[in-house]
Amino acid sequence: MAAGIREKQTVALKRMLNFNVPPVKNSTGEPVWKVLIYDRFGQDIISPLLSVKELRDMGITLHLLLHSDRDAIPDVPAVYFVMPTEENIDRMCQVFDQYLNFITLEDDMFVLCNQNKELVSYRAINRPDITDTEMETIMDTIVDSLFCFFVTLGAIPIIRCSRGTAAEMVAVKLDKKLRENLRDARNSLFTGDTLGAGQFSFQRPLLVLVDRNIDLATPLHHTWTYQALVHDVLDFHLNRVNLEESTGAESSPAGARPKKKNKKSYDLTMSDKFWQKHKGSPFPEVAESVQQELESYRAQEDEVKRLKSIMGIEGEDEGAISMLSDNTAKLTSAVSSLPELLEKKRLIDLHTNVATAVLEHIKSRKLDVYFEYEEKIMSKSTLDKSLLDMISDPDAGTPEDKMRLFLIYYISSAQAPSEIDLEQYKKALTDAGCNLAPLSYIKQWKAFTKMASAPTSYGNTTPKPLGLLSRVMNTGSQFVMEGVKNLVLKQQNLPVTRILDNLMEMKSNPETDDYRYFDPKMLRGSDSSVPRNKNPFQEAIVFVVGGGNYIEYQNLIDYIKGKQGKHILYGCSELFNATQFIKQLSQLGQK
Repeated sequence: MAAGIREKQTVALKRMLNFNVPPVKNSTGEPVWKVLIYDRFGQDIISPLLSVKELRDMGITLHLLLHSDRDAIPDVPAVYFVMPTEENIDRMCQVFDQYLNFITLEDDMFVLCNQNKELVSYRAINRPDITDTEMETIMDTIVDSLFCFFVTLGAIPIIRCSRGTAAEMVAVKLDKKLRENLRDARNSLFTGDTLGAGQFSFQRPLLVLVDRNIDLATPLHHTWTYQALVHDVLDFHLNRVNLEESTGAESSPAGARPKKKNKKSYDLTMSDKFWQKHKGSPFPEVAESVQQELESYRAQEDEVKRLKSIMGIEGEDEGAISMLSDNTAKLTSAVSSLPELLEKKRLIDLHTNVATAVLEHIKSRKLDVYFEYEEKIMSKSTLDKSLLDMISDPDAGTPEDKMRLFLIYYISSAQAPSEIDLEQYKKALTDAGCNLAPLSYIKQWKAFTKMASAPTSYGNTTPKPLGLLSRVMNTGSQFVMEGVKNLVLKQQNLPVTRILDNLMEMKSNPETDDYRYFDPKMLRGSDSSVPRNKNPFQEAIVFVVGGGNYIEYQNLIDYIKGKQGKHILYGCSELFNATQFIKQLSQLGQK
């Protein structure tokens, strides 16, 4: 796992696009020109990894959807990258499985599917009327994708999982599938060059399978870090954020129809250095950094202009500049850095727009207040304002924000509120315009779950307000942060991170002591909880059955930063934000 999973999946994709032959680096010859045909599943997998330019560099002149109407293109090779469904097979003659049926969003994060994700959603797994056959189908779908993941990774994991959950069903099936593939020596996918991928690691990775039901509060939590906020309040999907830009009311003459809002899309990718550096930072820090970048850009731009005016050159005639004597070296250097400067400006504009859109939500919905209040509830700290007052405050948040807050309180409470108190809360929530369906599901869930007697612990630290940011509040700043709290996050391990820490470091803890242990390389499977390997793991994959979120991902990343030489990957059956999750809870509550 020395190389990230994004890199491994990209290499596997490029190999497939090169007719299953590893591409030759620094090859001067032209690539073989070809057509790429994919379905929606294939499109989702390729989209976060390869740009149109990168596809063209690999010889892909045209990429089309399998089920689109298209003319025949004679004498051109085609690469088909589709799911082996009956519908797809009817559409084409032959399909080769590339074991790439998962979507890599980050170097250390993957998700199983995007198309038809409702088939493996939290709601699908937890429906009260689900049949055994339907459950088997869901588990098989998850296991098939996880199997693809480990084939691409080139490693056989040690598997740990909690008992009596959907995660255990996945573990049993995955262990069986890996075991069967290893036994079939002739056709095993884990021999020879496929295992070369793990050549830097002498130890096998740990796979921790957890069930979403161990922690339902975190997916509902209001957050304070940049990437998680973008996912929570904006339309952020497969590393692309879609924004509606308001055209400004003043530009429309009186009585005229309001102008249509422009839609803009931005890709937040590996090549965006600002995003890579700040996606896990608290929001006020991001706003401050955008401002600093802008000032640094303006200083560089002014320097180029100053040098040009000294030389008596206006415009950007680079030919004229290069013909000048050695005295102009400084200017030549400044002008040659123009493309870099323009890229810097593009990123500053992008993050100014994205951060401004996020800030509008924070201010209009008082998300900083919600975040701080929820952290206090989850860490059992003293509340400075009653929950009823928060729900009843017409200026604080949307009905959904209020519902999220109350559900977190209900989930985190050691004992549920009395019927009288609950009626009072329900009345306040109804008056605030909330749909109570998610609450009726959480009530059932709390009654049935073992956690009812011992609610999940979320640590005991709360964010500390640092006072308002001075720099960002300067009148020259792009961001008017007035009234927004500058909350500093303190590292505290969320339940998923705590489980990983226990299992990765081989700590004895009642929370994880009865987790089942599977080793697909062992001749016989066992029902044991006793690990045969007693050494701490260097590499681990955490996979959440029932859906994950960027808050957990970021918490794991922050945790592993303090563990030198250790690596983790975070995966989930689907990636949802609080709005999407509450919708699923609502559907479960209506039954």
